[in-house]
Amino acid sequence: MGLSATDLTPTPSQTVGPYFHLGCTERHAVSRIADSNAQGDRVRLICQVLDGDGMPVDDAMIEIWQADSDGRYNHPMGENANDNDPHCTGFGRLAVGANGVCIFETIKPGRVPADAGQLQAPHLNVSVFARGVLKQLVTRIYFADEPANQECPILSLVPPERRSTLMARPDTQNPGDWHFAIHLCGKNETVFFDV
Repeated sequence: MGLSATDLTPTPSQTVGPYFHLGCTERHAVSRIADSNAQGDRVRLICQVLDGDGMPVDDAMIEIWQADSDGRYNHPMGENANDNDPHCTGFGRLAVGANGVCIFETIKPGRVPADAGQLQAPHLNVSVFARGVLKQLVTRIYFADEPANQECPILSLVPPERRSTLMARPDTQNPGDWHFAIHLCGKNETVFFDV
């Protein structure tokens, strides 16, 4: 006797559970992407993860990959692996606090090439992990008022009215501090990339 479609009940997908932060202990957290000897403009990046109502999400983790100030990623198989700034690892990983915030110390990355040989605007590649998210959300952080934003081939793929969701904003009170809000959903939802 075979089963019919009415006999089959779908089962729920697995999501990141309530113990997600156990994998992001202090031993595995990386807040300093570039140390004080790294070349380039020092940046303190203050990221906040928010839900659809604009309320802080307190159980998310953010990972960042970025190039050094010369536009080179720290990768052992990279084209210029020996020329990377040794003071810029290019990687950060932090859990957010109760207010949905985490803070990275880094430098403003240089421009990296796009597929067609054009240069991309300075940016950081971001993955967001959180309870209820089946697969990490991938986005980018660009710097507001960066002239290269106008000619970035990747940023130009985003509708103009949505580009502001990818912009870190400078803190007028604290030079070098940049704020970036990640809205997981809702009317201000951050643009996420399908990679």
